[in-house]
Amino acid sequence: MIDSHTHLHLCQEPDAELVAAADALGVTRMLTVGIDGASCRAALAAAEDFPQVFAAVGRHPNAARGFDDADLAELRALAAHERCAAIGETGLDFFRDSVPPREDQQRAFAAQIQLARDTDKPLVIHTRAAEQETLAQLAGEADGVSVVMHCFSMPEHLDECVQRGYAISFAGNVTYRSAGELAAAAARVPDELLLVETDAPYLTPQVVRKQRNQPAFVTHTAAFLAAVRGVSAAELGATVTRNAARVFGWA
Repeated sequence: MIDSHTHLHLCQEPDAELVAAADALGVTRMLTVGIDGASCRAALAAAEDFPQVFAAVGRHPNAARGFDDADLAELRALAAHERCAAIGETGLDFFRDSVPPREDQQRAFAAQIQLARDTDKPLVIHTRAAEQETLAQLAGEADGVSVVMHCFSMPEHLDECVQRGYAISFAGNVTYRSAGELAAAAARVPDELLLVETDAPYLTPQVVRKQRNQPAFVTHTAAFLAAVRGVSAAELGATVTRNAARVFGWA
């Protein structure tokens, strides 16, 4: 089993405790994701400390205000680390009035698309209240780049994402009682494009929703996906483990 997207630096528990709890349940690989310079460095440090952990380095759209050449240079240096397996999370987020200007988000997004291309690493996408704009920028700029749609939440665009060959990663929100359309979409994703994640400490799966999320809880979301897809938990685990190894290039 794998966790294709977590944020160890935002969890309350020590990294060692989180990794051990996940490992005890068979979660053998996880991608911890940076959202700014400091958290990217923390992600790389965790990846150095634990063989189960790899890092993604990027600038979250909510941290894209004033993004400039110096910010890109910092990301480029971080991306050269041998434990960096992906670029992101990046994308567009227009959910709140307080978010950085669209121009800043789009500039940061474009720079990270190019960085993913230059480094031949997959690009991890965040999108919220900006689905059409995110897909349009990817269509215009990310041809040939391996794309992971993190915390997939736009079932109305599933067919378009599948046609483009994007990896589709589901988080704990797919298990919520209100997420029927998302669960139906999860049943239709081709095997070779499916991933599962926690986005810890957020989006705790329904069966443990009163707790803060952690990488070990990816097993609950995986069990839910197995059920809606009509396969065993072991088969689902083998599928997402194989896909993550291909996408992120980890052994």
